[in-house]
Amino acid sequence: RTRAMRMRAKGNRRRMHRPGEMNKTEAAYAQRLETLKLAGEILDYSFEPIKLRIGKRCWYSPDFGVLKPDGTYELHEVKGYWEDDARVKVKAVAEVHPFRLIAITKVAKKNGGGWLVEEF
Repeated sequence: RTRAMRMRAKGNRRRMHRPGEMNKTEAAYAQRLETLKLAGEILDYSFEPIKLRIGKRCWYSPDFGVLKPDGTYELHEVKGYWEDDARVKVKAVAEVHPFRLIAITKVAKKNGGGWLVEEF
């Protein structure tokens, strides 16, 4: 196997997601949501709360469902970085379903840290 093939195989294993298990970025964001909950800025949140149909044999499971104090329910998608296919899928969900969809991107510590928020 070539080096490129080994790197691609290694990368694919790293991106494998097991339903119900948070990756490090999602876990860090869950801590942020817990802080917001304790401060009264959100009422509650849940991890992978629903599965939405986008099209024929195409589904989307948002990372978090967030209930705001005004009763608004938001879907939050958390990424360390965005790949084009993920962004297309989130935009498709925003067009098909009546949820407020929020994209959350972790900002590297060397760039100040924190979270970048984008609404679809």
